[in-house]
Amino acid sequence: MIQSYKKKYTLEDSYDVLMIGSGMGCLSAASILAKEGKKVLILERHYTAGGFTHVFKRRGYEWDVGIHYIGEVQRKNSPIRILFDYITNSKLEWADMGRVYDRIIIGNKSYDFIKGVENFKNKIYQYFPSEKEAIDKYINLVFASSKSMGKFYASKVFPKFIDKILGGFMKKEYLKYSNQTTYDVISSLTKNEDLIKLLTAQYGDYGLTPKKSSFAMHASVVKHYLGGGSFPIGGSSKILDTIYPVIQKASGTILVSAEVKNIIIKKNVAIGVKMNDGKEIYAKTIISGTGIFNTYKKLIPSDISKKYEFESRLNKVKPSVAHGCLYIGLNGSSKELKLPKSNLWIYPDKGDHDKCVNDYLDNFNAPFPLVYISFPSSKDPSWDDRYPGKSTIDIITLLPFELFSKWKSTKWMKRGNDYEKLKETISKRLLEHLYKHLPHLRGKIDHYELSTPLSTKNFVNYKKGELYGIDHDPNRFNQSFLKPRTELKNFFLTGQDIVTAGVGGALFAGLITASAVTGKNLLKKIRSTSKITNTTDNK
Repeated sequence: MIQSYKKKYTLEDSYDVLMIGSGMGCLSAASILAKEGKKVLILERHYTAGGFTHVFKRRGYEWDVGIHYIGEVQRKNSPIRILFDYITNSKLEWADMGRVYDRIIIGNKSYDFIKGVENFKNKIYQYFPSEKEAIDKYINLVFASSKSMGKFYASKVFPKFIDKILGGFMKKEYLKYSNQTTYDVISSLTKNEDLIKLLTAQYGDYGLTPKKSSFAMHASVVKHYLGGGSFPIGGSSKILDTIYPVIQKASGTILVSAEVKNIIIKKNVAIGVKMNDGKEIYAKTIISGTGIFNTYKKLIPSDISKKYEFESRLNKVKPSVAHGCLYIGLNGSSKELKLPKSNLWIYPDKGDHDKCVNDYLDNFNAPFPLVYISFPSSKDPSWDDRYPGKSTIDIITLLPFELFSKWKSTKWMKRGNDYEKLKETISKRLLEHLYKHLPHLRGKIDHYELSTPLSTKNFVNYKKGELYGIDHDPNRFNQSFLKPRTELKNFFLTGQDIVTAGVGGALFAGLITASAVTGKNLLKKIRSTSKITNTTDNK
């Protein structure tokens, strides 16, 4: 059972590893290190653990706050499935979303992204029959970029002196793709702006438009979903539920409502943390999974930060986009309400993605540049047993933090009538998008509530409610400090900022952080363990 720091709980005098934050990066690293015999303590400032993998319940419904679909887990020998199986002892199960994982709606035209590389290509050929050569070249570049990714991230584990010798070689191929924008790469293959708009329609999965985003980030997302999408059976909270027993088995634990004030550093060595109430907790190794901005601005003492110029590094990266999510509860099962499993990506007809975002940022009353609709209750086969006669929908869009900044000093659920009125205006606009494409749902909604960037700031502690940590522009991939090791001995980083956006990125961040901590090739060990398990299963 996860404990609360505010209640009576007996702490050890010292831990092998102390982690700040309980998001996917820390959970992944904690489970791997627990299997290496390390006693881990995770400290989470929120009253519930899991970061963007947690759920919340209200009025008889349950909503996942960050996970909407995961790619490649249906393939048992894929790296992401092998790693998920390893950190959960294969207890986490996945439900396939089916043939169509994403439906792209641009104006009045609809396009399906179909699972399977050849199926995907053949479908896009049907939409753009004269662009077959460009489509083939595009898919080849997606795979080439993704293939070069392994060496790039492996180099992040190297100690500084080895990185100087081998780092350039290991990173060279990937940087060839990451240093170009998504738009520059695809527009070199085709001048058909409608095709470009379609192929870049998943930019919401990493939060940056085609003319600003790195092609390497785009390529990794596209490849990730080419085999289809999946959803954790039982909801995203099952990720924590299946990882925690592994941590407990090695005498580790998670404490919630446990806010860290700062990291204790003596003679340039991290030795523990000081809590908000003044209590000090010590460990041999300290890992921060709270994001690069929180870590260097809040957790590192200012004199240390100045000495190593930690804060000046933050000028080289930018926070990612802020968002809002409308959580909807409906009376009636997903089957009764004919809810699809496919995600809907809805875009304005006129203008490319960058123009649509710029127009919206200039005028909030302009069309939303992106509306994403997910149907979690229809994706999870266990839902009807857990919530019979109920269903849920999530609608996500970009919401600039500045729109809500005047309420940033107010408290959650106590922000005042003007704030609630603005939320209601946005909610109604989003609901109209839902009704346009699923008109039979009008009048069937039992409850809805909108999270804003202030909600993300409150619960995940990102300064401007950013969804994906730092922006995935070409510049980001050239920053050598975005890696597990820091200049401070025994202090490491993890989470999506040191790899890439989302649960998958944070999952692998946990792996490379654990590898850096132990000095072992843990990926090789995990793959070896997976082969042994598969051989046993097949007998």
